[in-house]
Amino acid sequence: MSLKHGLLGLLNYGSMTGYELDKIFRDSLSFFWQAKTSQIYRELDTMECHGWLTSERIIQNDKPNKRVYTITDSGKEELGNWLSMPESDIANAMRVKSAFLMRVFFAGETSTEQSLEMLRTYREKCMEASKGMSAAYDAISKYRTVVGNDEKSKYWRIAALYGDAFIHAGLTWADKAIAVLEEK
Repeated sequence: MSLKHGLLGLLNYGSMTGYELDKIFRDSLSFFWQAKTSQIYRELDTMECHGWLTSERIIQNDKPNKRVYTITDSGKEELGNWLSMPESDIANAMRVKSAFLMRVFFAGETSTEQSLEMLRTYREKCMEASKGMSAAYDAISKYRTVVGNDEKSKYWRIAALYGDAFIHAGLTWADKAIAVLEEK
């Protein structure tokens, strides 16, 4: 997946400002795809140059001016083409490329206490992410009513279920790893 396709997918539900896209992205997609605000705006500009979206500048007196982005027919075609491509990423979905796990692999070169601290920190981050998943489910519920399509929101829930399982697996792994290092 690329950021541009995620943004096209969101715009396919309706016109939005860059601020709204950034917020929705963080509320609903950030547990599996992270993007900085600057990246989102850069992609929006690039996609407008490709003709995949248009923007309209709205002048406001009491607030900063804003741009409202709308997907074009060409953008819908690009999104459809991307969704219809044979999924080469399925095989890659099972591959893990993690600097953290590389550090774990070589952590025998450090003290046990240092390794335990690293694993405990990871576990804490998993716990925080787990709490954040409820916000993702809330966002899914909120945006489902905005979009007005329960069928499409089922797929949002399915993606969130993956996030839940991933976080749960991380917690289980961290607990087992900590137990191994605490063995006498």
